[in-house]
Parts: sequence; C-alpha cells; structure tokens
Amino acid sequence: MTDYTATFDRGVERRGTGSYKWDSDPEALPLWVADMDFATAPAVTDALRRRVEQGAFGYTLVGDEYYDAVIRWFARRHGWDIARDSIMYTSGVVPAISAIIKGLAEPGDKVIVQTPVYNCFFSSIRNNGCVALENRLIYTGDSYEMDFDDLERCCSDPRARVLLLCNPANPAGRVWSRDELSCLAEICMRHGVVVVSDEIHCELVYPGYKYTPFGTLPMQYVENSVTCVSPSKAFNTAGLQIASIITPNALFREKIDRAININEVCDVNPFGVAGTVAAYNEGEDWLLQLIGYLKANYDMMSEYCREKLPQLPICRLEGTYLVWMNIEALGMSASELEERLLRDKKLWLNAGAMYGDDRFIRWNIACPRSRLVEALRRFTEFIDCNT
Repeated sequence: MTDYTATFDRGVERRGTGSYKWDSDPEALPLWVADMDFATAPAVTDALRRRVEQGAFGYTLVGDEYYDAVIRWFARRHGWDIARDSIMYTSGVVPAISAIIKGLAEPGDKVIVQTPVYNCFFSSIRNNGCVALENRLIYTGDSYEMDFDDLERCCSDPRARVLLLCNPANPAGRVWSRDELSCLAEICMRHGVVVVSDEIHCELVYPGYKYTPFGTLPMQYVENSVTCVSPSKAFNTAGLQIASIITPNALFREKIDRAININEVCDVNPFGVAGTVAAYNEGEDWLLQLIGYLKANYDMMSEYCREKLPQLPICRLEGTYLVWMNIEALGMSASELEERLLRDKKLWLNAGAMYGDDRFIRWNIACPRSRLVEALRRFTEFIDCNT
C-alpha cells in the first residue's frame, strides 16, 4: 500500500490557480473555506486525466457506473443498502438542499435548523421564501448535544415542514449517534416534519466514533427523510460539482425532481461523474490515511491549545476537519476577531456569526501540519499582544 504521508506534509500549491480560498486575499494564510490543501487521491486525478484525453466535453449521461459506485461504497463502508431508484443526482449538496426545500415546502413555511450550523442552510431557506426556525444545540463546554425538548416545540409549529440535519455536524464536530438520530426521527415523524440530512462530511470520522447514515434507521423514519451525499469534502473535489440525493420516498423524489428542473441544476459535468466513480471505487486507502493525518493535526492542535491557549477551549472533534473554538474569554465577538486577525496577522479564520453563534471561531485544519503550526503561532502572537 502506498504511503501518502509525504504528500499530505507537502500539500499542494493553490495560490494563483483561481482558488476561492487562497486567491480571495493572496497575502493571507487561509484556514477558512471548507476545502483541503491536499491534492486529491491519485486514482481521482488519473481518472480525470483519462477523461481529458478523450477530448470532448459535451452533455453527460450519468450511467450505471455512477450508481453502482455509490451503492457499493455505502454498502461496504457503512452498511447502507441503497436502491438505485432512490438515487438522484445534481450539481452539489447546496443546490440539492435548495431544491429539496423548494420541493417539500412552500414560501412562508418554516425550516428547522440546529444551530450552530452550516451557513448555506440559512441562505437556502431564505432563497426559497421560507423562514428558519432555530433548535439550538446545547453547548456542554467541549461538545454539543441535541435539545429534544426544544425540538418538540419547533416541530409542533404548524408551519414547520422540514428539518435540516447536519451529520456529521459542521461546525460543531459531532457525529450523531444512532440513538440521537432515532429520537430526532421519531419527533419529526410524529409532527409531519421531513428530515433532510446533509451527510457531506460522512467519511471524515475519527477513531472511536461511528457515522450512522440516516438511511439505515428503521424504514418508517427513512421514508420521512432525504439524504444528501458527495465525495467532495473527503476527496477535495468540490469544484467538480456533483452530489447524490437519496430517498426511498417516491413522492418526495417526484417533487424534488421537479424542483431540480425549476432551479436548472439537473445537469452535471463529465468530470464530476468520473471523479466520483474513481473516488468510491479506488480511493479508500488514500482516504484512510487522510483521516489519520487529520486526526494527528487535531491532536497536535489540542495539545497546543491546552498548553498555550487554555482560556480558549476547542470542541471535541468527532468528525469533519473543522475545529470550533470558544473565544468568549477575549471579550470581543468572533466577527471582530476575524477582522483583526486578517488585518494584523494575515490569518483568515471563520467567525461564528454566519453559523449562528459569534462566541466561536472556526478553524480548517485540513492542511500540511507545518501550515497549521504557523497559523497557531500567528494566532497566539495576536492573543498575547491584545490581552
């Protein structure tokens, strides 16, 4: 088996490549946007190279190899048996969520979100003329729990139609347990609220934790749900723009298909198909080593913060490569901290305001370890000079 450690340590040069993360401010050290500074798995690169050499890039037929790759991957890795006719495709998880809301809710309806949560949930709700209804997660000091009593309240709202679930949770870092998901599913089903589960980070789960696909819960819950998946986070292929929408509910599929066509996100590009097939069929060894490297990054950051930044606790990271830091002790909002770090230290992190809690700041640790060390050095230097 090939050892990829050296390639992770080296990373890949992204400045000057039209990278949203690196070229939005070419002078900054960016640990903000949720993509990685690693080259994707060699199997994916090889597949894309072969596709380029074919030379024609017209409209793409998504054929058996795509569906088979998705089905085999989730069956083998996660024990999730997916029927082919349950799978739909579109140009990304965010377009998928937007289309699902359009298909399953009406303007003025309420969509439940469990904050702090991925910022595009809010824009997808707003863009469909719906209203976000917050079911805030309970902060425990180093992690989060679901507030089921408050969820019951939210679901009982007569205009509540959909709950957007983030599993694993971005930015909270939780990998929800089967018991937690079952409790949520029962409350939502009882009130007629459809669960839409964004599982884009599902492959990035660390030892000691287990990802439970919502689609593996009892069928009465699964029939009241839609799941969105993509290899884009785990394999750093977000620019290939492809995702799968999975639900066994034929009525949901009909409504979502109509919304996908209304939103004009019914076509995908040939590189997205080729990349997905290669990632799922040939990329598992690379992925397992990536997870080990990310875990080591987190362990290093945890130790560093315990020793040098004890007043700024970070949440336990069960999944994703996004570390959530409580900065309340600084006496400033995360929005102010983000602005000052970028101005004074050329370090770019994400303030928590966009996720629903401006007491926290989000770090993207999917980078070479030396780069993370440099980011921590700049951050600590700023804290030492301003407290």
